[in-house]
Amino acid sequence: MMFVSRPPTSRPVAERNPERTRGRILSAALKEFAAHGFAGARVDAIAGAAAINKRMLYHYFGDKEGLFRAVLRRKIAERQAWAENLSGDPAENLPFWFETTCNDLDWVRLLEWEALQVGESRVIDENQRRAAVTGGLKRIRQRQARGQLSSEFDPRHLMLAMRSLTMFPAAFPQLTKLIMGQSVSDPRFQKERAKFLKKFATAFQPAAGNRRRDKNTD
Repeated sequence: MMFVSRPPTSRPVAERNPERTRGRILSAALKEFAAHGFAGARVDAIAGAAAINKRMLYHYFGDKEGLFRAVLRRKIAERQAWAENLSGDPAENLPFWFETTCNDLDWVRLLEWEALQVGESRVIDENQRRAAVTGGLKRIRQRQARGQLSSEFDPRHLMLAMRSLTMFPAAFPQLTKLIMGQSVSDPRFQKERAKFLKKFATAFQPAAGNRRRDKNTD
């Protein structure tokens, strides 16, 4: 009897995809930082959620602070891309940012943990984050120059006011429910809030006479 030798069965080798792995780690890290803050987040929990070992996590990001910095930069870049493609009309922008915030509660919680743990001290990656704010203020000044936003207000106060209006309900759901009698996750509240923001946006627009003067100077 003849025996035909067969090649050994090879196990399928998982395809390595560094970008996908990085993305998985960053998504897991966002959830862990949002749940426990920077100080309380555990690297092993992030590695477990991302289905990798800790050594690979350190290979990609160096340490926990490097990972936190990468999470921040990813989220900030995402928001900058959205901001650059928005119109200058606050009646459109405010409802958009409110809806975006309601759909990204992990980002809000991460910032709240940072506020609790850091307060007014220097934050991680502060220079990069200040640069992002500077870009946002530049867009506001450009919209003021075009007559889309009132030039009577300091751009910094405009930015702070807009962020407060769109982020407060998600950041303080308990106060929102006490005031409104509805939860932030309630679609009816979200619809009403978006409608309110669209109307309230007129507070940021120039008076009709100022708008006419701005158009005449174009």
